[in-house]
Amino acid sequence: MAEVRFIDVDKRYGGVDAVRGVSLDIADGEFMVFVGPSGSGKTTALRMLAGLESISGGQITIGDRVVNDVAPRERDIAMVFQDYALYPQMTVFDNLAFGLRRRKVPKDEIARRVARAAEALDLGRYLRRKPGQLSGGQAQRVALGRALVRDPQVFLMDEPLSNLDAKLRTQTRGEIKRLQQEVGRTTVYVTHDQVEAMTMGDRIAVMNDGVLEQVGTPEELYERPANRFVAGFIGSPAMAFFDADVVAADGGARLRCGAVDVVLPGVGGLPAEVTVGVRPECARPWEEGDGRLVGPVSGVVEYVEALGRETFVGVDAGGARVVVHCEGRAALQPGDAIEFGIAPAGLRFFACDSGLALPTAVEAAR
Repeated sequence: MAEVRFIDVDKRYGGVDAVRGVSLDIADGEFMVFVGPSGSGKTTALRMLAGLESISGGQITIGDRVVNDVAPRERDIAMVFQDYALYPQMTVFDNLAFGLRRRKVPKDEIARRVARAAEALDLGRYLRRKPGQLSGGQAQRVALGRALVRDPQVFLMDEPLSNLDAKLRTQTRGEIKRLQQEVGRTTVYVTHDQVEAMTMGDRIAVMNDGVLEQVGTPEELYERPANRFVAGFIGSPAMAFFDADVVAADGGARLRCGAVDVVLPGVGGLPAEVTVGVRPECARPWEEGDGRLVGPVSGVVEYVEALGRETFVGVDAGGARVVVHCEGRAALQPGDAIEFGIAPAGLRFFACDSGLALPTAVEAAR
């Protein structure tokens, strides 16, 4: 078993708290993604798990063993780095076999493990090449293969796709997820890219300023963010926010901010002032008779992002800025007037001071 546990873990550099009180249980065989902006503490947490950084407080366990003072080579882990860290003078075969040879693994076992990894990663044709003869995607697969042949208890991956172009990044993250499911090993993956996190992780740990903000499945984080930071970080395009006044209305609540003046049926229990979170799919061009929307709300187009099958339109509604989702290509330009409606069920509400998520009658009904 290779359950990983962080128990009230701290990391301090002088007077700076890089990681503060992180507690997290990672199940055996789980794919856990640490995500957050630069400086959030996610890589520091991974390096403490790997033994590359000391722990200032708390405990980290792998299986039933506390590893605070265990050397990296004795933790039964394999790490994949951002820069691949391949030996340029060695062939792909020798790069894959290097760690096994250092541990005195028999030659026939080395050959078997390398062949298995090469087959899984489609590297068979490249075993005699050197890293300088490989593309970025091929080199990254060799780095993955080097971790795979070790057959460790835990895989650790630190931004392994950041040097790849967009197409290769999409392809390789699918390969990593497939391999992880096949071998069934506990995997801890660090990225700043929330799309990677959402598409790869069984669960996601969102970090910010050294603090673990929320842990959950991709769906939980998207649908039920614990606070404004998580809501704004998870999702692409990002959730838009504006502060609004709330007054009671028949059967619901009335929101007022700039040109936004709408009644939300079934919403209750909100304070007089809230921060409203609107995802793009919850704001759509106004169509009379569409019972899913409230409005209309008038605004001015600030920018247009045309992506072929869909278009995202940034709109200023008298100080309330939202992103409106349009199907197909929208014939709009900056400065154009636009009317849009809001889907009440998709809104999220946060306390103006703390940023914590606020429950509503609509939330309770879900």
